[in-house]
Amino acid sequence: MGAGVMKKGGGGGRRRRGSRGKSHAMSEINVTPMVDVMLVLLIIFMVAAPMMTVGVPLELPKTAAKAVPTEQEEPLTISLQLDGTVSMMNTPVPEAELVDRLRAVAQERDSDKVFLRADGGIEYARVVQVMGALNAGGFGNIVLITDVGGPQLTGAPAGN
Repeated sequence: MGAGVMKKGGGGGRRRRGSRGKSHAMSEINVTPMVDVMLVLLIIFMVAAPMMTVGVPLELPKTAAKAVPTEQEEPLTISLQLDGTVSMMNTPVPEAELVDRLRAVAQERDSDKVFLRADGGIEYARVVQVMGALNAGGFGNIVLITDVGGPQLTGAPAGN
């Protein structure tokens, strides 16, 4: 009535060298599933990355200008919406506090560049007012953001 414990592979076979009858845990990591997961995550992030732009929805004017080279850090962006709201990054900011908040954020950054996005329906004078306030506040490196693919002036060479 006693039951014995049998080892794998039967009782009379030869043992591997150094086995001494103990069962050893497998110490190697199976890398294949980890690589599969990493590749799936890579694809997900590649698809999602272009959608992670500044979240203030604007109807930017279209121009024939070339795209601005990409920055090493996230650009400091000011957005002017059609309803008059001024936003720094994704946060609405009262106009009186805009330059002070920009100075506080700019002290922690490497680049002094400020990206200015304005809805295409905003009057030119309003955009120039904000640019003037930024310039008076010490921000002279202002980049105007537009959509590419707009009309070109007649007589201007293509690609310039």
